Amino acid sequence: MRSAIRSGAAFIASGPAARQDEFLSSLGEAELRALPFLFEFWALDHQLPPSGDWRSWVILGGRGAGKTRAGAEWVRSVVEGARPTDPGRARRVALVGETVAQARDVMVFGESGILACSPPDRRPEWIAGRKMLVWPNGATAQVFSAHDPESLRGPQFDAAWCDELAKWKKAEAAWDMLQFGLRLGDNPQTCVTTTPRAVPFLKALLGRSSTVMTSAPTEANAANLADGFLKEVRARYDGTSLGAQELDGVLVEEVDGALWPAWVIDRAKVAEAPELSRIVVAVDPPVTGGKRADACGIVVAGVVSGGPKSGWRWVVLADRSVEGASPLGWAKAAVSAFHEFGADRLVAEVNQGGDLVEEMIRQVDPLVPYRAVRASRGKAARAEPVASLYEQGRVAHLPGLKKLEEQMRLMGRDGYQGAGSPDRVDALVWALTELMGAQVGAPRMRVVG
Repeated sequence: MRSAIRSGAAFIASGPAARQDEFLSSLGEAELRALPFLFEFWALDHQLPPSGDWRSWVILGGRGAGKTRAGAEWVRSVVEGARPTDPGRARRVALVGETVAQARDVMVFGESGILACSPPDRRPEWIAGRKMLVWPNGATAQVFSAHDPESLRGPQFDAAWCDELAKWKKAEAAWDMLQFGLRLGDNPQTCVTTTPRAVPFLKALLGRSSTVMTSAPTEANAANLADGFLKEVRARYDGTSLGAQELDGVLVEEVDGALWPAWVIDRAKVAEAPELSRIVVAVDPPVTGGKRADACGIVVAGVVSGGPKSGWRWVVLADRSVEGASPLGWAKAAVSAFHEFGADRLVAEVNQGGDLVEEMIRQVDPLVPYRAVRASRGKAARAEPVASLYEQGRVAHLPGLKKLEEQMRLMGRDGYQGAGSPDRVDALVWALTELMGAQVGAPRMRVVG
């Protein structure tokens, strides 16, 4: 049924004006009045609950992606019956926001809240003294504050809507109290609407087998946003971790004690590099080759001619890392990067590959200037001097380094917290370590991002 409705909506919405006029003309007065409230007809894919047996549905979305409307419509779908006074599958709903005021103003009275989404004959009544909505069929929804987990001790529910869970300061305690109260009905469920933040509780919730997730960027709901809003915020925040979180609806990972916090990486971003006096390509080869091997880290960096410019001296030009390549494959990629940027030297770690690393590179280009380096300390210890340059604002990043930056955020003082090996970060460290000792001479080239 849902797919048929969705297909019909897409057919009409994407069609010519004549088709739309024909469709609207075919509807009676009652049908026209009901159409704005038929959410499955208008909804975006991320706003509809997934099928299957789930306990919690988490909607991650950028600002304005339609999360609140999705939550309000989900409450309607579980509370309402076929007719205004018919029972739905849920009778007691918890509405949990960061505070009571925020839950009331956004979830109940907001422009996309429950009252705004409800047709006149099904619109619930707000009982202010009890902080409660009451539907014509007798169903109720009570507002709670996540700041007061104990207020959830005692009441019973068969459904719940939690808004902006990633902002809750007492998220785990509030969630636990809510779960103890979700004990009515055949299948009590929770809808969570939130802008993603890399807080431990949200990550733990998303990792549970009983949780399903949908997500969307702000652009998904562009038709319902103010003109110029997207252009303005994209121009300002695109490519930053804040933009990924608030606009793309992406959970930006960052570990405790990160050597490169997100704000440090964001501050390093520049549009282009000035004249450079020296450029190197650094390679961190994988232990083995083939499709299951770790990536081969290949990073290009340079040093600014004549000393500091705009507060920084070193610039990361490109990440040319390759995944699943044979030894000859990553050697070709490294040498290609060397020639592409007119580099002065190719630096490669040889702890694992030994002489084989240089042999592979020489097969591709026998004359490339090459230096082998060996690691005598752990990855985090080697990375700290380079990370300190970022803290001082001495390193800049050109566009196109997303995967490298993701690894950087997962490198902590206790080591790398991501999956696999931080090959891109290792190559970055080798490149900047090589340049830190470079003598700055005459400019060689200008690189434009």
